[in-house]
Amino acid sequence: QVQLVESGGGLVQAGGSLRLSCIASGRTNRNYVMGWFRQAPGKEREFVTAISWSDGSTYYGDSVKGRFTISRDNAKNTVYLQMNSLKPEDTAVYYCAARTGWGLTGRRSDYDSWGQGTQVTVSS
Repeated sequence: QVQLVESGGGLVQAGGSLRLSCIASGRTNRNYVMGWFRQAPGKEREFVTAISWSDGSTYYGDSVKGRFTISRDNAKNTVYLQMNSLKPEDTAVYYCAARTGWGLTGRRSDYDSWGQGTQVTVSS
């Protein structure tokens, strides 16, 4: 099992930036893909982005392309989500997730481990 801990959420004005971090611990050598999802009140959990630990390849959801960037630091077992040009509709709880299978995917059921989430609020 992998433990994931997110940090970096907060309140920001529209147009601003935030960087989220996710530290993985436990059986991290089994993880091949890390992802970020988000869930706004009353809505389904939505895929944001994913990254491969091995080669750094990335995959983004349409709503964040060009604004968000995912990266990883393998030595620190940490994944980052840089969020720029934030909009009020980006307001949500952001979750880090880990997948032990190969291949970048935005399907929630493909991920095995989840963090507790960190709140991001964007004011207009």
